[in-house]
Amino acid sequence: MGAVVIDDGPSGVKAPDGGWGWAVLFGCFVITGFSYAFPKAMSVFFKELIREFGVGYSDTAWISSILLAMLYGSGPLCSMCVNRFGCRPVMLVGGLFASLGMISASFCTSIIQIYVTVGVITGLGLALNFQPSLIMLNRYFDKRRPLANGLAAAGSPVFLCALSPLGQVLQHQYGWRGGFLILGGILLNCCACGALMRPLEAPKKIEDAKAVPEKKIKKKLLDFSVFKDRGFLIYTVAASIMVLGLFVPPVFVVSYAKDLKYPDTKAALLLTILGFIDIFARPICGIVAGLEWVRPRCVYFFSFAMLFNGFTDLMGSMSHNYGGLVVFCIFFGISYGMVGALQFEVLMAIVGTQKFSSAIGLVLLVEAMAVLIGPPSAGKLLDATHKYMYVFLIAGIEVVTSSIVLAVGNACCIRKKPEHSQAKDVAEREVLNKHPEDSKVDSIEVEQFLKKEPENNGEVVTNPETCV
Repeated sequence: MGAVVIDDGPSGVKAPDGGWGWAVLFGCFVITGFSYAFPKAMSVFFKELIREFGVGYSDTAWISSILLAMLYGSGPLCSMCVNRFGCRPVMLVGGLFASLGMISASFCTSIIQIYVTVGVITGLGLALNFQPSLIMLNRYFDKRRPLANGLAAAGSPVFLCALSPLGQVLQHQYGWRGGFLILGGILLNCCACGALMRPLEAPKKIEDAKAVPEKKIKKKLLDFSVFKDRGFLIYTVAASIMVLGLFVPPVFVVSYAKDLKYPDTKAALLLTILGFIDIFARPICGIVAGLEWVRPRCVYFFSFAMLFNGFTDLMGSMSHNYGGLVVFCIFFGISYGMVGALQFEVLMAIVGTQKFSSAIGLVLLVEAMAVLIGPPSAGKLLDATHKYMYVFLIAGIEVVTSSIVLAVGNACCIRKKPEHSQAKDVAEREVLNKHPEDSKVDSIEVEQFLKKEPENNGEVVTNPETCV
């Protein structure tokens, strides 16, 4: 990877793979849960908002859409803030924004004010927490990183199962205004999670060796050199295509069951089944991705997960009874969990630790456009055809296409490193991973190593873990 000076923690520090890293993992689990589950849980309050402000369902649906758009679209802003101020301060400010947005929303008198407070302010606050938490998780885990990513990703279905019933209870007991106020207080826990993100400290020898050269290099708030990396470009294109269809089935599966004349309770049970399977699929997938034989091929494992998900959508389009929809939700929960556990693990493996803070911001920005296009387009297709089969077919085709793009792109466009080059990389990593007291490398040798670090972007894969 390129030697870009960003807020990335000391490059000579070995990832603890435990210790305080488990506290960081817990914080990331909570933040991931809030970030992904909160926009969906807001739908519990939609009927009350429709009655209060005299608007339509499509008007209230914009609340969740703006939340997701802020979560994805503010990625570059989060990257610049992290590279300038560090992860912990950004997360503390983000937690305050998330809470302030919900508390302010409890005093709103129009739906436009709800858009600004809940959608923009709370959405920005969640974004300022989500991205830095993944960056810190990447710094604290190396060998156990696939497992850590799987466990952190499990926060999404766990919190979805918890926040939706909680929202219903709060609405019943205190109304939507009281519910928003209490949820604003709960979101202050994001600040507590941000406080857990303790920066790693470099050994003295590494610090002394880097002290002089770092003064000569200007910091970059957003590193666009990641676009020179072929692996990153292929990943970004594939992920953008995948997002077009990935979120469509969970949005329409309940309506699909209702259209087949099944009761509302049985239709809602489908999402519960999907979420329950998803909870276990993510950590299990993380364990599998960390296996010695699988981890070097994690890009292709991710491609398989997308293919599995797309194929499930295609088969789900043929479901014509409740039993078929239950089977679809079981397999979709497995494949959806696999994709959720692997998407950021693969990005970390492709760009490496130094450029991950910039790479994730740029990827999320591109995905934000697809998130805003996917479900609304599926809705228009449904209005035109009145058949859910076509909605699921298009979603499946999009996800399968993304799988093919990722696998074929990496197989054909990324050259493998020569064996001697890979051996050299391993040797260099072993030198850096030694404990400072046991290391025989003096500060001059470390300085020479840092200066000689090559710019590999666009020529060969940036990290030997991708093995593509």
